[in-house]
Amino acid sequence: MRFRILGPMEIEGSAGPDVSYTPRAAKLRVVLGALLVRSGEVVSVEALTDELWQDGPPRTATTTLQVYISQLRKQLDAAGDGFGRQALVTRQPGYVLRLEPDQLDLTRFEALHASGRRALEAGDFAQASALQRRAIELWRGPLLSDTPHGPALGAAAVRLDEAGVAALEQRVRADLELGRHRDLIAELQSVTTRYPLREEFHGHLMLALFRTGRQAEALRAFTLLRRTLVEELAIEPGPALQRLHGRILAGDESLLVEEAARPGAVTVSAGGGRPVALPAADPAFTGREDELTRVTELLTSSAPGTCVAVAGMPGVGKTALAVEAAHRCADAFPDGRLFLDLEPEPGRPLTGAQALTRLLRRAGETGPLPEAVEDLRDALHSFLAGRRVLLVLDHADSEARLRALLPAAEGCRALITIRRTPASLPSVRTVSLAPLRPAAARALLATAAGLGREDAALTEVAELCGRLPLALRAAAAQLAARPHWTPRTLADRLRGARDRLAALGVGELDVHGVLSAAYAAVPARQQRSFRLLALLPDAPFGTGAAAAVLGVGAEEAGHRVEALVDARLLEADAEGRYRFHRLLRLLAAELLARHEPEDSARDAAGRLAEAHAGTLAAAAPAPSGAELAGQVEVLRTAHAHGAWPSALRLADALSGGLESHAAWPLWRTAHTLGLDAARRSRDRAGEARMLRSLGDLAWQQRQLARCEELYEAAARAALGCADGHEHGRALVGLVDVRLDAGAYDEAGTLLDTALGSLPDRSPARFDALRAGALLALDQGDEATATARFTACRDLATALRDRRLEAYARRCLRRLTDTPDDPDPAVEVRPGVWRLREAA
Repeated sequence: MRFRILGPMEIEGSAGPDVSYTPRAAKLRVVLGALLVRSGEVVSVEALTDELWQDGPPRTATTTLQVYISQLRKQLDAAGDGFGRQALVTRQPGYVLRLEPDQLDLTRFEALHASGRRALEAGDFAQASALQRRAIELWRGPLLSDTPHGPALGAAAVRLDEAGVAALEQRVRADLELGRHRDLIAELQSVTTRYPLREEFHGHLMLALFRTGRQAEALRAFTLLRRTLVEELAIEPGPALQRLHGRILAGDESLLVEEAARPGAVTVSAGGGRPVALPAADPAFTGREDELTRVTELLTSSAPGTCVAVAGMPGVGKTALAVEAAHRCADAFPDGRLFLDLEPEPGRPLTGAQALTRLLRRAGETGPLPEAVEDLRDALHSFLAGRRVLLVLDHADSEARLRALLPAAEGCRALITIRRTPASLPSVRTVSLAPLRPAAARALLATAAGLGREDAALTEVAELCGRLPLALRAAAAQLAARPHWTPRTLADRLRGARDRLAALGVGELDVHGVLSAAYAAVPARQQRSFRLLALLPDAPFGTGAAAAVLGVGAEEAGHRVEALVDARLLEADAEGRYRFHRLLRLLAAELLARHEPEDSARDAAGRLAEAHAGTLAAAAPAPSGAELAGQVEVLRTAHAHGAWPSALRLADALSGGLESHAAWPLWRTAHTLGLDAARRSRDRAGEARMLRSLGDLAWQQRQLARCEELYEAAARAALGCADGHEHGRALVGLVDVRLDAGAYDEAGTLLDTALGSLPDRSPARFDALRAGALLALDQGDEATATARFTACRDLATALRDRRLEAYARRCLRRLTDTPDDPDPAVEVRPGVWRLREAA
């Protein structure tokens, strides 16, 4: 079996290439295409439904999808004996198509492209060119060009189009290093027409023309590109291309020398032993002037032996800042500036010997080199002695490995990028980066996408990206690649995406991959802490909340969250509180759902709910409205993970705060969840409490028929578990309903029953006395009303409930102050008023 999707869909079965097994129905191709682009992964029913019916699924969507899956299995069975049943399997929450790597052209492309990139980084240009050429040859047209694209296939098409362009660019770069410039000119002239705004291809064309003696044409190519950029986007070509133009204009013969350059880098041996190997400066670099000034000052004016570290969370722009600083410090390091990526592949850092060898090669050392780290280190020291050289060491992960690379010569400096602050390094000065400020994030988006900064939707896109430069660049790349998209289109897609991290991935701008690599780099215990902390509400939290969710003491929780702060997986503020960056929170939630055992997540969510319930029950200040919202989120999480008893206890603890704040939407949410938790845990008393509370809410909202149903259901539930106290409270609620209806005799009967079942000293008895006072007031018996409100006051004083005591005193004051001129409204419950009927 062979599947080809890099172009129109093609399926080759056991009968060979002459027989096509490609589904004719577009809907079947959509389902199969969505499974193929995520081969080996579970694609949820929800995702497939979205892909099939973007305008809203039909009522029978799930059944229809099952029919499509059955038809696909039959077609695949026909293509290969039993292949459909073996390969297309049901896995909760959807389906997975299991293929061998060589059965899908997409998988082969990605493997060849990755191998070619590694070969290019290693300086094996012939192998890099061959591998990327094979990768490009797999493309027959746009991804699934014969198949309608929904959100998933659309995102995959953008990502893979970028990857295809990257493969082409890297193959051209390798061919230039191999001296194939003459053969490349015609191809590059075509490529620059197809991609008129991609400066790297124009740079390659200029270099190829110059190397074949066509200097004037090379300069004209630059002029044409500049005219296009200025007229269409009102921007100039980037610094790298401008520098290349200047060197061609000057007839720089060093451009004729074949050089080994990493992807995205311009390597120049400038003669006289003054090597420069730096990536091109980023033309969209913005918003870091303060940090950039600080770094350049440290590099140029600090004491000998100083190491400058740029630290920050993954994707925050450490490399871009370091490269920009290296370019701006050219005059301070006239003998060379060398850039080295210490982790060219995620999770595979260079060894000390590999790093030293690459540095020496980039420094211009062409002869044999020793193998031992100590000898390589001595060779590097010998080269640096008496020189003023800047070493830019990117993606450092180990302070121990860094020590062997740091220059000892007086005029040399090291500029490193690292997630953790390298506190143990000698004479280290650290500049920490945070996500960009809102204005700078907007500017980066606008510049990278070639848009105007006045578009209001850019602000929302920037916030959805967490103002993280890597995510902003990925968003800008999507806008640039799809001219028919507006910033509002992208904002809507990102806001509605179930997997925003995947939606932000474009080509090599892999937001999900970069963040996941940071997670993978920490020990297993920290990984579990990172996952479990996603159960917390999306707000700053302290060590107490962390201790609850992690199931450890406060001191141990402090150590664990600080370890995550050190790894840049959490943020900390000056008040000792912590929070996730919004994209890292998305990753933590994804990993929690994917890797944390259900019972572990349930127990953690339950512990958190119990901790919040305990805080509410303690003699602490009443929660604010914002705090209530956060606690309802904790309740929602406990309910979602099946921690039913804990969810119910938190719902109970929230009752007073929800009522006193009249937080009706939160009240309905919390106690609807509490009711469901009570029923699932078969807690009849809890069910009665939640029904009665929801009845109180409906009564306050004047939904009288609904509240009567709820009170009656609460009374039945309370009788069913012999809970006389809760039965009495439900009856008091029915008394209020009867009073509203003017049914005083029935109200009196219910009230007598309630008073007979309620304890003498309880808030519930206060409620019954309150209802009795209102009944007497409605019947014109002010003496009885006064006696019962007096009893309410005395009981509230004994209970030390200031809120209820204040209510009783207000009612007594109104009775005694204006006996002959009653108020037009009666305060029937604390803070709840009812207009009197006109006499």
